[in-house]
Amino acid sequence: MGRSPCCEKAHTNKGAWTKEEDDRLIAHIKAHGEGCWRSLPKAAGLLRCGKSCRLRWINYLRPDLKRGNFTEEEDELIIKLHSLLGNKWSLIAGRLPGRTDNEIKNYWNTHIRRKLLSRGVDPMTHRPVNEKASSNVTISFGAGEAEEEKSGSEGEEMTPRFPDLNLDLCMSLPSYQEQQRRPAAEQMKREGRRTCFGCNLGLPMGIECKCDGLLGLKCGVLDYRGLEMK
Repeated sequence: MGRSPCCEKAHTNKGAWTKEEDDRLIAHIKAHGEGCWRSLPKAAGLLRCGKSCRLRWINYLRPDLKRGNFTEEEDELIIKLHSLLGNKWSLIAGRLPGRTDNEIKNYWNTHIRRKLLSRGVDPMTHRPVNEKASSNVTISFGAGEAEEEKSGSEGEEMTPRFPDLNLDLCMSLPSYQEQQRRPAAEQMKREGRRTCFGCNLGLPMGIECKCDGLLGLKCGVLDYRGLEMK
């Protein structure tokens, strides 16, 4: 169930308030205080909605309301408070005696926003408008690149930015294998014995040795089967 309406809309006046209605509302509040706004219209003899009575009193009939235009001091105070509180108009109005939140909000939208924009200040962030453009990141050439471009435009040879990389790869057998097999091969050579191809290169010991066979040559023909690797 929703909240019941504060009054019967069929029996309430709408539109501008008359001088007689203002006097009745003022006299009742002076005599009895604000009280409950839902029951106030009937007690004051007004054919008005409770919300309408509250807004009429707060925004127009209160004795402490300040009339007239906003002063320069009030403008600067509103700008300072807005930078701290944002669009919390009721809190801002609480720091400006005699001004209502609705009045301050309307004055902000109609006057102060234009004043800040004319100063080059963003009304939402309270920062310079040009700060957004200056915050963009710009990419420029370094000093070395600028010199290369200059030398290239004058017809001189441009120094390469990165040195050439030498990608030539060298592969060799581990030295410990040579230490294991080459001494034995050298000793066989001193004794006049023939050594196989694997022993001369120092290949791993798991490869079948064909010493005295001279690389597996038979009748001057190279026999690849004699070099079969396991």
